Amino acid sequence: MAAHDIIIKPLLSEKSYAGIKDKKYVFIVKKDANKTQIKLAIEEIFGVQVEKVNTANVSGKLKRQGRYEGYTPDYKKAIVQLKKDSKSIEFFDSLS
Repeated sequence: MAAHDIIIKPLLSEKSYAGIKDKKYVFIVKKDANKTQIKLAIEEIFGVQVEKVNTANVSGKLKRQGRYEGYTPDYKKAIVQLKKDSKSIEFFDSLS
């Protein structure tokens, strides 16, 4: 599996913005990716040093459209903590 297949997109929320200054970034990742694969993919794509990776499986929310209802897709998110001496990810620098 290629690195760009594992990392789907960054997750941008109030809580994820708060972690940027501590070099903690949140990404939506492929559901069957493990922590080691996520770590290697982040290091390869962004050229940084990852200290640790925490993951969480997020269930889809119930949404309604009139009398019809369904669930948004489930996804996996990864919280990536970079090492103190590592450079930051440039994409997030303009957001903090």
